[in-house]
Amino acid sequence: MTTPPVPATAALRARTAVYAAFVLNGAFTSAWVSRIPSVRDTLDLSNARMSLLLLALSLGSVTAMPLAGAVVLRIGPARTVFLGSVAVATGLVVVGLSVDGLGLVVPAAVGLFVAGAGTASWDVAMNVEGSAVERRLDRAIMSRFHAAWSLGTVLSAGLAVLLLRLGVPTWAHLAGFAVLVVTGTAIATRSFLVGAAPAAGQERPAGSITLGQAWREPRTLVIGVLVLCMAFVEGTANDWLALGIVDGHEAAHSVGVAGFTVFVVAMTAGRLGGPWALETFGRVRALRFSAAVAAVGIGAFVLSPNVGVAVAGALLWGLGTALGFPTGMSAAGDQEVNAAVRVSVVSSVGYTAFLAGPPLLGLLADHVGVMTAVVAAAVAAVVGSFVAGATAPHADGTALGSARRRPEGKLSS
Repeated sequence: MTTPPVPATAALRARTAVYAAFVLNGAFTSAWVSRIPSVRDTLDLSNARMSLLLLALSLGSVTAMPLAGAVVLRIGPARTVFLGSVAVATGLVVVGLSVDGLGLVVPAAVGLFVAGAGTASWDVAMNVEGSAVERRLDRAIMSRFHAAWSLGTVLSAGLAVLLLRLGVPTWAHLAGFAVLVVTGTAIATRSFLVGAAPAAGQERPAGSITLGQAWREPRTLVIGVLVLCMAFVEGTANDWLALGIVDGHEAAHSVGVAGFTVFVVAMTAGRLGGPWALETFGRVRALRFSAAVAAVGIGAFVLSPNVGVAVAGALLWGLGTALGFPTGMSAAGDQEVNAAVRVSVVSSVGYTAFLAGPPLLGLLADHVGVMTAVVAAAVAAVVGSFVAGATAPHADGTALGSARRRPEGKLSS
């Protein structure tokens, strides 16, 4: 299947719009995380009960994600992103009113479930749009879209610190963010590519597959395993890197946070440089090398004799983690006619790492300690390196690959 020609200006506008969608999606995550302590204290919840409340967001995401591909096929990426943002905004308003207005846990959980479902649909749709933009521009830039997501989390976190210092209540913060999300996505999605998905009622294009068929494709599932492994590597750092430095080296909390900051900066830098690596070495070699770097970094972190070596390990850990998740999404979207269903499947498989990873590592850490438990992430990186071959472009337009042979890492126009 040859990607239909699009004016260069339209493709560049779409690229900017996808960047905006990723920034806003990342900002949502950070806005909510910044308010978790306030919500816990206002509702007077124990850590165990707070964990159950947090689970509502993950359940909403996991429930919606397998269906998101079908929604994108039905109404297109632009509408899916916008409606997802409306769901996120609605959920945030419900959470804010439930916490500060009513002081009730159950409505807050419902709001988080709705927000989780909205952000999952939004996530799949913007990755589908991102893969379409890659093909139009003939550049592997998905990693930069994901770097924009990281930028959104940083900007939102900075804003949250300011709002907390000013004493802005949770409901006002979340309600204000809800307005920003809906307004921002409404503007951004106007510049999305036209025709990235068939209109409702339109006959399915030749070569298209159903969501059920995508779940039975070996290549798609193996790419999902790659994304799962690298999401686990990333999620382990998010949850345990700072704590590992504090516990493993008896360092101050500020040192642990500094080590995590090194990881985030390195990962963002790796994603910004991703297009060069992918176009120079090809997907498979770039992914295998980066996964190996992550494993070496984790090994250095675990075996480090001092804090300095641990932080150096965190830097390698971040660089090695950078490409796995976005490149898996890009590979799933190689063939545009089936990009939506395949990205949905890969997302569903991959995001289980974010849901199951933290509690599993927590149980392991209780028995062997945080630093030893982190070794599981190195194992995941090694597995990711082995399965990276599934991301190689295919020679034809069948259900297993892209339309025509091209150098590995280069995208056909």
